Amino acid sequence: MSRTYYNTGVDERWAREEQYHASFLLDKHDHDEALDFCLKNSDEHGLPHIAVSGMEGKYIQLQARAIGAKRILELGTLGGYSTIWLARALPADGELVTCEYSPMHAEVAGQNIEHAGLSSKVKIVVGPAAESLAKMDPAHKFDFVFMDADKAGYPVYLEYCKTLVRKGGVIIVDNVVRQGRVSDLSVTDDTDSSGVRRMLEDLKSSPDFEATTVQTVGARSWDGFTFVLRL
Repeated sequence: MSRTYYNTGVDERWAREEQYHASFLLDKHDHDEALDFCLKNSDEHGLPHIAVSGMEGKYIQLQARAIGAKRILELGTLGGYSTIWLARALPADGELVTCEYSPMHAEVAGQNIEHAGLSSKVKIVVGPAAESLAKMDPAHKFDFVFMDADKAGYPVYLEYCKTLVRKGGVIIVDNVVRQGRVSDLSVTDDTDSSGVRRMLEDLKSSPDFEATTVQTVGARSWDGFTFVLRL
């Protein structure tokens, strides 16, 4: 199932290149009926078109597989599209905990995850992410984190990762370039960009993490992610 992202800043060459590579690297075993159902069901319930792309979904899945992740934390479930990609990276006894602020989004995600046959591996926690993280047991570490929630909360979520993520664990923080607004310091009325800036300041001074940012362009927009290693 293809999806149109309504963003006038997208260069048609970015979309073409992404689609070309996807024609080789995403096949019916990657993007199957369950993921198509997830997109369709999310659209029918009016969820915003802000989920990761198929290529991005496979990227985070491969990252989780590469480190042998058995416990995954996701911040920002939306309709469960990225959740399904990540849950498929887990071994039979693996677990994914995904935090979602909106009860309606969580309900739709639950439908999609159940349809994908992954309910036994996925736990959806509803409520503000910071409150949910505060209740988690630091004794049960996560191997991999995908952070794609409200950007203003990124500094707080990163702080919790110090105790909730094992040493050698990986954190992928999405939407950190925001079409150049993060580095444009004249933009002062965007709490999401401000949140990313504060997170970068924290990463710069933290002895607990090493990180780098990769800019991306594609069918959705000009954006990027920060790859964080828990030291």
